[in-house]
Amino acid sequence: MEPARSALSDKFDDDDYPAYSMGRAAEILGVTPAFLRSLGAAKLIEPLRSSGGHRRYSRYQLRLAARARQLVDQGTPLEAACRIIVLEDQLDEALRLNAELRRRAESAQQPPGP
Repeated sequence: MEPARSALSDKFDDDDYPAYSMGRAAEILGVTPAFLRSLGAAKLIEPLRSSGGHRRYSRYQLRLAARARQLVDQGTPLEAACRIIVLEDQLDEALRLNAELRRRAESAQQPPGP
């Protein structure tokens, strides 16, 4: 594979790469651009800006926005939904780190092979 093509696929495989415009992100999620702006105002997601100043969203940010929409659709106020999502995200990260540390500790305790 040629280097430019490989770099491009790496970007689209990256959950944090800002690949989606506001319009496309809103279309994917079935929300309005105003909803996405409200998530930015609530500090849940902060989209990157293109050189022209347009908001660009990553897949990770789209997942957070989808979760926010789910909670809001269930009647949760937006600010509370954003706080819930931040706490869920922190818990997921803590569990991931805990599992990693546990794996390392188990590996260190195993005796060397024959």
